[in-house]
Amino acid sequence: MTSMQYAKWDARFDTVLRRLASTFAVLVWSSAICFSLYIVLLYILAYFTGDMTRWNHGASEFYVEGMPIATGGIGVHFLAGAVILLLGSIQLIEAVRNRWIGLHRLVGRIYLIASLLTAIGGILFILLHGTIGGPVMNIGFFLYGVLMAAAAVATYRHARAKRIAVHRAWALRLYLLAIGSWLYRMEYGFWFLFTGGLGSTPDLTGPFDQVMSFFFYLPNLIILEFVLRSSYRANSIGTKAMASLALLMATLLLLLMTLIFVVEVWGPAIWERDTH
Repeated sequence: MTSMQYAKWDARFDTVLRRLASTFAVLVWSSAICFSLYIVLLYILAYFTGDMTRWNHGASEFYVEGMPIATGGIGVHFLAGAVILLLGSIQLIEAVRNRWIGLHRLVGRIYLIASLLTAIGGILFILLHGTIGGPVMNIGFFLYGVLMAAAAVATYRHARAKRIAVHRAWALRLYLLAIGSWLYRMEYGFWFLFTGGLGSTPDLTGPFDQVMSFFFYLPNLIILEFVLRSSYRANSIGTKAMASLALLMATLLLLLMTLIFVVEVWGPAIWERDTH
């Protein structure tokens, strides 16, 4: 292959990677929006209509009669969690960060407050009631809440100090944590699709469930740290081709899982509510 041909193919793969990355980002946001609407329609509206037993949909045990503080904590967790799913991806849009700085800052403040409330509400529920999965799940989700709160504080602190590069690194950490509840369900969906639920039990105490108490957020943070601290750049055509293929497969799988969740889980839960 001549240098001219190499440059042409290199440019083509750059274009493919950019388009696939944009498509994947839009799909992540769209899927997260669907999940946030599910939260609002199933849980938040159930509170205002007085049908609190709807909070215990499926294996969930979120509503416990006689424990108003724990119930309030998880309610705040639901509401604020829906907000961060809706707003988080906006902060990643380069045009918003560079051209509409006022909007970026306004959305950022709301996002950070909602992230803190999500973390505090979840931690409060764990301390007062505990999760369905027992001690391992309690520890995993408690750590998740602590990390989210810490990332939100660090993101704000570095923005105030105008340490922009450090601020953006913490904002990425916070984003991966903030979409954790969505990732948790997506990863369960992949597992059940390919293994039929191997190692998972209805009370979420199986070996797979215990691994998932940490897996939905820790590997993502580790990979991000590697990317942030590495000077590696994908320069070869072969590497770009493999990255394009991996991103294409991830996009197709995410699209499939989103459709399955909308049809099999999120949609029926909402429609079931409407028929009551």
